[in-house]
Amino acid sequence: MDKVHPKVEEAIDTLNMHDSPTRRRLLKGTGLVSATAAASALLAACSSSSSAAPAAKAAGVGDFPKTPAWKFWFVNHVYANPFFVPTQYGFQDAAALLGLPKPNWGGSASTSSVSQMVSYLETAISANADGIATTVISPTGFTSPVAKAMSAGIPVVTYNADGAVGPTGVPTIGTNRLCYVGQALFISGQQLGERIKTLVPTPGEVVIFIATPGTGNIQPRYGGAASVLTKLGYKVEEIATGAATSAELPAEKAYLLAHKSSLKGAFAVDAGSTEFLPQALAAAGLTGKIPAGGFDLTPTTLSAIKAGTLDFTIDQQPYLQGFLPVLYLYMYKLSGGLVAPPDTDTGLTFVTKSTVDPYLASPSRYEGSTTAEKLLTRSGPIINPPATTST
Repeated sequence: MDKVHPKVEEAIDTLNMHDSPTRRRLLKGTGLVSATAAASALLAACSSSSSAAPAAKAAGVGDFPKTPAWKFWFVNHVYANPFFVPTQYGFQDAAALLGLPKPNWGGSASTSSVSQMVSYLETAISANADGIATTVISPTGFTSPVAKAMSAGIPVVTYNADGAVGPTGVPTIGTNRLCYVGQALFISGQQLGERIKTLVPTPGEVVIFIATPGTGNIQPRYGGAASVLTKLGYKVEEIATGAATSAELPAEKAYLLAHKSSLKGAFAVDAGSTEFLPQALAAAGLTGKIPAGGFDLTPTTLSAIKAGTLDFTIDQQPYLQGFLPVLYLYMYKLSGGLVAPPDTDTGLTFVTKSTVDPYLASPSRYEGSTTAEKLLTRSGPIINPPATTST
């Protein structure tokens, strides 16, 4: 038997070709200029690529099976509102990651119209949607259409708002959806109340602006804050600003001008009412004279915090409220319903003047401040936000 060159033996061992046709060709030199040269070339190629890419995995390991192009539908109560821009980026990015078409997006443009939302939900059912994600802002308005979709085999998850609001503001589930993805709303309101206590240490009159009183996405926040403050002797005024952003600033100005001599703090529980609050305070001559804060991360709100005209805002991760429903619907479909999606609290983070800089310095799809897809990095210690999963 011919002696095997050491380079050939090394190639056979390194590339695990002990019983392969390539091994036999290397040993015989069949069709090759030189078995030794070929082995050296194979080893060099292996060495140069090992640092750039992981070793090839066994067939099927970690691979999802090929799936249909599942089309998901998102139903929303104010789909033209800037708060939901990152939510749209979230579901677009998740769909792209999974190789799915961009989900449909619709419902009520700016008025939180339950009838418009239900009409769009019914359209999704008639179109045999592969999955539906919807906000549920009414105690009873979505019970029947969600049940209809589920009965037809269409999985439904809720996001941002999950159902009915009881007499104390505590939300209760109003549909037979699979899961809810969003902030623990009543508890986030309690956290708001605790922050107001620190900013207004002596009980007095505080106002909490709310776009649409009674709706399941924001009424629980007011209820949570009021549950903390009223028992301590604060006079808490709930003032409606309207679902349309054009109505919010005039409503806030009117109230602040009428109560500027008695008011000790001004706050809000929705994105629109929060971002207009600095302008309303300025119009009433109250900037810097009373504390103010609210919810969500619109660019106007973040700039106001940096300028010191708002004391804080609360982040509820709207990007995740689009991203996670797509993942959950996909896994439910992929597993034939065996992987049931969990209720997911998207959290609560207070953003203040001392923590706002990263949001302003790094515009991102995650907060809706740019369309650019890019990797963001951070440095420094990681501090856990307040828990919103329990009282």
